[in-house]
Amino acid sequence: MQTEATNPSSDEQVRAAVRERYAQAARRSLTADAGDGCCGSAGGAGVDPITANLYDEEATDLDAALAASLGCGNPTALAQLNPGEDVLDLGSGGGIDVLLSARRVAPDGTAYGLDMTDDMLELARRNQAQAGIVNATFVKGHIEDVPLPDAAVDVVISNCVINLSPDKGAVLREAFRVLRPGGRFAVSDVVLLREIPAELRSVVGLWTGCISGALRDTEYLGKLADVGFEQASVQVTREYAREDLEAMAEQMSRDQLPAGMELPQVVDALEGAFASAFVRAAKPAR
Repeated sequence: MQTEATNPSSDEQVRAAVRERYAQAARRSLTADAGDGCCGSAGGAGVDPITANLYDEEATDLDAALAASLGCGNPTALAQLNPGEDVLDLGSGGGIDVLLSARRVAPDGTAYGLDMTDDMLELARRNQAQAGIVNATFVKGHIEDVPLPDAAVDVVISNCVINLSPDKGAVLREAFRVLRPGGRFAVSDVVLLREIPAELRSVVGLWTGCISGALRDTEYLGKLADVGFEQASVQVTREYAREDLEAMAEQMSRDQLPAGMELPQVVDALEGAFASAFVRAAKPAR
């Protein structure tokens, strides 16, 4: 099995950048000021086509958690969660997906939320208390090193977080480890649908908030198979039209563009290149 080459120094730089972005968003929510999406535009102004309209009436009484949602999908709407199951959300942020999951697995199941950012954990616990949900637990840690024992949960979910990791192979290995035999991996994430020039990856990162960059859909499937998952699939849930890219581009300054490129050229190059997707896989039951 191939493993990703990692650079400890640059990995920590990525984590620090992600941590600060999340912390800023959490502090805005804690002071009742809406923040921009993790997988949204860098500027945060206006409506973000990536993060908008992901939740239905099921979440209307979780307004505070919903306002802090930084995702690109709604894994709780696509994952089949059953009463009595235990669920882990990788990168749980303000807690919306944990709280929705906790309701679905109640009364005997538990929903765990894992986040590395103290401000987000504070926000999630406040949202949990306001919602009166008792079967949710938020823990601090990295998604590459989950502080849960082997075979601890039935389902692993995540919402636009795995793309932020500098070592996605480690994340998937940990997800496999903590799942019970027959457990399900069911995450929303941003994926690339085709190869793009290397100089444009930084632009995709700016537009989606994905500092480490998204995986190709085929590469995602390969990494899942490498760690032992089966029945892996990538289902595109939201494609971004040219007008979406143009709206995101309005948040960018000229010095964020690759040298020698104008905004229309960047939009041309990235049109149809990335999307939000639901990524499914299963741990073998044997």
